Parts: sequence; structure tokens; C-alpha cells
Amino acid sequence: MTNIAATQTIDRWWHNRVVRRFLSHKLALLGLLLIVLLTLACTFGPYLLPYDSLYIDLRARFAPPMTGGHYLGTDPLGRDVAARLLMAGRISLLVGIFAMILSILAGTLVGVIAGYRGGWISAVLMRTVDGFLSYPSIFLLLALAAALKPSPAMITVIIAMTSWMEVARIVEAEVRSLKEREFVLAGRMLGLSRAHIMFREILPNAMGPIIVAATLTVARAILLEAYVSFLGFGIQPPLPSWGNMLNGAQQYLATAPWLAIIPGLAITIAVSSFNFIGDGLRDALDVRNDTI
Repeated sequence: MTNIAATQTIDRWWHNRVVRRFLSHKLALLGLLLIVLLTLACTFGPYLLPYDSLYIDLRARFAPPMTGGHYLGTDPLGRDVAARLLMAGRISLLVGIFAMILSILAGTLVGVIAGYRGGWISAVLMRTVDGFLSYPSIFLLLALAAALKPSPAMITVIIAMTSWMEVARIVEAEVRSLKEREFVLAGRMLGLSRAHIMFREILPNAMGPIIVAATLTVARAILLEAYVSFLGFGIQPPLPSWGNMLNGAQQYLATAPWLAIIPGLAITIAVSSFNFIGDGLRDALDVRNDTI
């Protein structure tokens, strides 16, 4: 009972240290605040605006911001930019989050198996990872997007297919460093199955790097979705996304610059905020910062 109580005390102390270090990271807190505000705005904002994202008013074409009830102006078809920006934010954030989930699941599975099993299994899995990494991911992404129907779900899957390799390498290295620890050796002596040791014993102890990788993967997925949509291979109009809003604005940079500035700022804020959160989590979860 004494050992259990001591372990619980250490766990509480460590978690408190992690929380305190994260809360002391000002950029991470700023990123978290911006993501919360952006998520709330994209979720509830379209219901509070006077115009729908698909409503066309040709008489209000190229209205500048803060005119005629259009808080961020209108586009070449007279559609409200604010409504389209928030609806596009829903799509971009959902694509980023679900692409992150898929890539984390795939990368973690490959990394745990390769790191724990070793031998020819690890060699085959990691050489497969190296093969994917040797091919520029953006070209692979564009090729897949051009070959497949560019719906939001398909773009999510395509981005995940080009993002799981980095996660696999991170997890594989972490598992290799953990598999010879005492708690793993004790599990083997107790006759626990390989699956139990990999996913119930080792994986929880490797969650720190995985959590950091997850936040950075969301940022990368949002940027990739904007990139392929800007090039015309991603989310297709009339469904809005930050990328295709930029695509439609490039010929009006001189006459209606807000059409490019506003979605560009949204992408910058979202990507930077997730990167700030990732940096804060990395510093908070770094055991080298622990001093007992």
C-alpha cells in the first residue's frame, strides 16, 4: 500500500509539473486561446451572421469590409466573406483534426510494432516508412488528390496517407528506448502477451511525444489542405475552404485585397496557434526539465 501511495504521489506531482510548465508558456497559452476562439467562431458564428455563405447578391459585388452588413466585405459574386470564412474554417479545422487522428493511429501502430518487435519486421516496416519519406509528400499529395474525387473526406484521408510516416519514426524511436525498461521486463516475466505489453504498458509511457506530434500534425494538415485547395485539387467550390478562397482572390489582389488577406490571416492564425501549442507541450512534457 505504501508503494502504491508513493507512486500515486509521484504521478500527481509530475502531472502538476507538466500543467505548471505548460501554463508558464505564454505563446502556448496564446495559441490555445486563439484556437478556442476560432473553433467557437466557426461553430456558432455562421448562425449569428445576417447572410448565408452561399447567398449571392450581385448588387453587392466587391463590397469592402463593414459595409451593408458585410463585416468582412463580399466576393466577386456578392457572397458574404465572413460567412464563407467561418464555414471554410469548419471544413479546414475538421480536415486537420481528422487527418491528424488517422495519421496518429497509423503512425503509432507501425511505430509500436516496429520498435518492439525489431528484427525483420522492424526492417520491413521502417524501410516502407523510408520509402514514403523519400518521395516528396507534396507531390504524392497532389497526385492522389488529382486521381481521386476531391471531397472533404477524401482530402482528409489523402493528407493522413502522406503524414503518418513522421509519427511512425518518432514512436518507433521512443518504443525502442522503452522496451528494455524494468516494467517491460517484469511484464515479460509475468507472461503478458506482446500485444498487452506494447499497447497497455509501453504505449502509455510514449504518449508525450505522440501528443506533441498530434498538435503539429493538425497544423501541417490545415496547411496542406489549403495548399491543394489553392491549386484547385482540394475542396471544390461552391463549398468554401481557406485554400480555395485564396485561389479565387488572386486575380483581385489590386482591387479587392481583403479577399486574400482575410483567409490568409485565418490560415496563419490557425497554423501558428497549433504550432505554439505543440511547442508548449514539448517543453512541458520534456523530462529533462524535471528536477527533484
